[in-house]
Amino acid sequence: MNQRTLRWLGGWMGGLLLSSTAPAMAGEMRNIKLDRQLAAIVNDGHQPLASLSVLAIRGGRPVYQQQFGHRYLPAQADQRLPVTPDTLFRIASVSKMMTTLALMRLVEQNKLQLDQDVGIYLGFSLRNPHFPRQAITLRSLLSHTSSLRDAGGYFWGPDRSLRDVFTAGGNAMWAGNAAAGQYFSYANLNWGVIGTVMEKVTGERFDRLMRRLLLAPMGLRGGYNPAEFSPAELNDMATLYRKRPVDSETWQPDGPWIAQTDDMHLQAPVPPAGLDNYVIGSNATIFSPTGGLRISATDLGKVMQMLLAGGRHHGQQLLQPASIALMFTRQWQLAADGSNGDSGQGLFRAWGLGNQQFDPDGAHGNGLVAGAAFSAVGHLGDAYGLLSGFVLDFANKNGMIYLIGGTGSDPAQQRGRQTALSRPEAAVLDALYHGAIVNIEQCAPK
Repeated sequence: MNQRTLRWLGGWMGGLLLSSTAPAMAGEMRNIKLDRQLAAIVNDGHQPLASLSVLAIRGGRPVYQQQFGHRYLPAQADQRLPVTPDTLFRIASVSKMMTTLALMRLVEQNKLQLDQDVGIYLGFSLRNPHFPRQAITLRSLLSHTSSLRDAGGYFWGPDRSLRDVFTAGGNAMWAGNAAAGQYFSYANLNWGVIGTVMEKVTGERFDRLMRRLLLAPMGLRGGYNPAEFSPAELNDMATLYRKRPVDSETWQPDGPWIAQTDDMHLQAPVPPAGLDNYVIGSNATIFSPTGGLRISATDLGKVMQMLLAGGRHHGQQLLQPASIALMFTRQWQLAADGSNGDSGQGLFRAWGLGNQQFDPDGAHGNGLVAGAAFSAVGHLGDAYGLLSGFVLDFANKNGMIYLIGGTGSDPAQQRGRQTALSRPEAAVLDALYHGAIVNIEQCAPK
């Protein structure tokens, strides 16, 4: 397909760019029908999306990649920047899974043990005051069964240490109804502790440690600290949008797109105030191990391929197959009566180490594709208007990645069929699964 045809097609579908600059990937195919389906989702009159970047893998190889909308949406239309294969999104809680991959490398190096009391690593006692005899371990943190809670906060500046935070935090930071290892409750604070432990045992600042352990070995762009990004990376950043003011819960579907975070095209990011005096190993929440990774769908696809290839990337064994198997082994399962966890309105029913595990048929509401037996593990993200997903099926070596850069109406008020996912997420996954993974014959070589 030539450039003229692509430009005509992009204009015909509501002015959305269908990227013609995607790098050639082994097995990548052009699927015009799927292009149109996804463009229609982005252009939905009731719930438009600011941007969308997707990638699908079938049999361990990328078969579809596409981008829609804009990574930067100023009022002047001629200054808007399209999404490209290189666009970096702040991927929210999918970051937790990427953090876990680096942590598993430290486990392989015997610098960390999953069942050790994390207080040994931190240098101070970390115990639920209601259950002081029960140790908090990396395994319980990674599976959201640590008994930590977000009510007391999960982000502090470089001038605060976690030791001081927990000393002053009180009961709001802890569950009073269950000791560590007994009850699932999703908590971002777990990853602030995990990142701080990683700093403590390596002596490296979390953002740079993640670059050494995961990003650099795989040639991935972005990271957890935009203040250290190159000019090219900053230019490729996606601003995250909603059609609502930053300080309001009132949505305005007919109003303008309003930047929520990562609006860096007019002003470069600056390091957190006080970072020069930061003590490594005291408070990694400043780099958001829980949700602060900026990365492209293209590079997330490389991570997915590495996992599906048993931990190998370009001939390098980044993770051992045994470590991957352990990471995705189920650690927690919701009891039939729901007594051992908070399911988050049906979304959370099983968890591994830093990854969610989805029902293949969606019978309980946490499936990914309505009416399809897509048995998957991975992670979802939701913050500042972004909705994201990184989900893979090890048995068949299939997977899907989506990064939505903002919604025009409240996604929490619009759920997909037979799923706890929002309607745009469910629609994107349904289109990707049926159009790129199942219906091979609909694809045509580029």
